[in-house]
Amino acid sequence: FEKDDRIGGLMRYGVPDFKMEKIHIDRRVAQMEAEGTRFRTSTEIGKDIKWDDLRARYDAVLICTGSTVPRDLPIPGRRYRGIHFAMPYLTQSNKVAAGDTVERQITAKDKHVIIIGGGDTGSDCLGTALRQGAKSVTTLAIGVQPSEQRDPKSQPWPTHPMLFDVSSSHEEGGERKFLASSVEFLADEDEHVTSLRLARTQIMPDGTRGPAPGTEEEIPADLVLLSMGFTGPQRDTLGQLEHIGFTPRGTVARNDQFATAVDGVFVAGDAGRGQSLVVWAIAEGRAAAAAIDTYLTGSTELPAPVTARTLALRA
Repeated sequence: FEKDDRIGGLMRYGVPDFKMEKIHIDRRVAQMEAEGTRFRTSTEIGKDIKWDDLRARYDAVLICTGSTVPRDLPIPGRRYRGIHFAMPYLTQSNKVAAGDTVERQITAKDKHVIIIGGGDTGSDCLGTALRQGAKSVTTLAIGVQPSEQRDPKSQPWPTHPMLFDVSSSHEEGGERKFLASSVEFLADEDEHVTSLRLARTQIMPDGTRGPAPGTEEEIPADLVLLSMGFTGPQRDTLGQLEHIGFTPRGTVARNDQFATAVDGVFVAGDAGRGQSLVVWAIAEGRAAAAAIDTYLTGSTELPAPVTARTLALRA
């Protein structure tokens, strides 16, 4: 069951075509349909179908709703028009690329664009804005610019190094600013954003960060895209599941076998792991399938079943 009109989740509507053509999703969906998988789109569990009805109909349910609640930026002027979360912007662009008509589409054409957040989603926004004909695109990151080489002391092999990343979108254009703390949005008489006041990030001895006094500047902004990560899955409908629990990080709580506190209900992917890469979603989906097979039949012949804890340690 999928609440969107097409199958694919963030790979469908969050990743632009210039990064991954959707033919790869379509081919895999066709393969899964041929194998017997039934897809039901435009169906939101908790609204179109109640959770109790779903559980009464099926012996096992796997929650794979992703981590979709965006992290907000509560600074003065946040309510002004022209300030949007990244995902609606990317989703609309992907729908248009698929041939759909989107009324009042958020577009970067002929605008000064600011992207707040320097991760993969911000990079996708950058590439999209450049293709839409933005006047300028500036990406802001609150932290320091990562090193171009691994530090053997703080990031010894085989830990994953935090290195300076230059994506294909960054190579195409735009400006990147590090140690940039957003202070306030400014707007015109119609309350549409016109600029952003920012300051150099000051890192305190205890690790907290904030704007350094006396370093403020203003940069033009006709469109602001908030791309600062996600805080967990949507809880409004999940709350219908009695005894369902959440971790301090906001993800759905589970044990090593991907099982939640609700009997017969499992969770995999970003909904249980937190925002991550698609390779982890694939790995967890396969491992959760083995766990559900064991739950239903007492054993499994699915290949290489691993636990949620093992996958977490591998990360």
